[in-house]
Amino acid sequence: MNNKSSITGIENFYAVGINYKKSDARLRGRFAISNEQYEAILKEAGNYGVSSLFILSTCNRTEIYGVTNTPNELVNLLCSVTNGEIKEFKGHCYKKEGLGAVEHMFNVAAGLDSQILGDYEIIGQFKQAVRFAKDRGFINTFLEKLYNTVLQASKQIKNQTGLSKGTTSVSFAALQSIKQYHADATNILIVGAGKMGQRACKNIKDYLGQKVRITLVNRTVDKAERLAEEMDISYGHIADLPILISHADVIIVATASATPVILKSDLEHCSEKLIIDLAIPNNVEPAASELPHIKLVNIDELSLVNSETIQKRQSQVIAAREINNHFINRFVEWCELRKSCIVVNAIKKQLTSICLSQSKSAGCVAGFVSSTDEQRIQQILNGTAGKMKGVNKAGCHYLEALNEFMSPPGLPTNILNPERTLI
Repeated sequence: MNNKSSITGIENFYAVGINYKKSDARLRGRFAISNEQYEAILKEAGNYGVSSLFILSTCNRTEIYGVTNTPNELVNLLCSVTNGEIKEFKGHCYKKEGLGAVEHMFNVAAGLDSQILGDYEIIGQFKQAVRFAKDRGFINTFLEKLYNTVLQASKQIKNQTGLSKGTTSVSFAALQSIKQYHADATNILIVGAGKMGQRACKNIKDYLGQKVRITLVNRTVDKAERLAEEMDISYGHIADLPILISHADVIIVATASATPVILKSDLEHCSEKLIIDLAIPNNVEPAASELPHIKLVNIDELSLVNSETIQKRQSQVIAAREINNHFINRFVEWCELRKSCIVVNAIKKQLTSICLSQSKSAGCVAGFVSSTDEQRIQQILNGTAGKMKGVNKAGCHYLEALNEFMSPPGLPTNILNPERTLI
């Protein structure tokens, strides 16, 4: 792969974040970004010198991708709304810049950087994150092109490799935990009707079928009722949560709440239970794990599921990275072409201005560019574009083009024609 360090757009592109590799679920929860916080960040972005950005906040990571002068602006902007302190974030975060940030974005979208290798749910989260920023005018041409190229690579990896094949994902890992810790469960309560809760419902319905009774609870009862009807399961009111908890053998919690919806005190006098917390921040008070009759599994523990599917996926990593590299090179070429176009257009504008000024000096009121000069300008532009494909030194090419235009045909370009003067 081409290692270009100075590319228009890329040199000002950064990715900053924390993920499961250096921070646990508790810490990640302190820097999780809700839609309200995302909205606030976008409103403040201009004050931090950030012109284009999007934020990816999932159970495994919180990352901000943006175009700015330094990554510090992204760190300061992100931490301006989080529950966690900036000092804490800096102690655990990573900063990617330039081509490194581009490569990181490709790897994340492909599932190569996921806590569960090949977890294809990440691409849906990417789409949602970018759409949120785009709808508010924060995705510029550079990020739009990068995002679209990332989607192409991700799609090809899914279709042409086995990286995402099989039934391993966070929601499927929850099902595996039920089989491991509470295989005889008959009543399963799912709290939260978002995408994660829906996936959990579907997996349990598909793999456990009629053996269990599934009850769905959501703060908006209409949504719970609608989804329950679609999936042919039961639903309950959030006000009845204490009763539903007492009757459940297994509880899966996946809401968007910023604070726990199930506390240790809610579980002190109930029967033995398996509780799976899929949320970031935690939706179940961590202290609940201290109760002897409660088995609490969080998102980090789910990732330890080491199935045959994951082992098969490991063999597909090299093929996936090769596809990513192909699309990264294509994106770099686009950046080079874009940079060339900017320089070539600037040269054309300057040479045309010179011709118009000289035309006016010769007595033409309106000023015009002769056909001879037009041909010469085009010849110089073609030559400059060709040179930039080899070695792209924008400033040097710009000056060289002006010098060539000012020199008489046939003479070395470093000898300026005294008859032509820059106006």
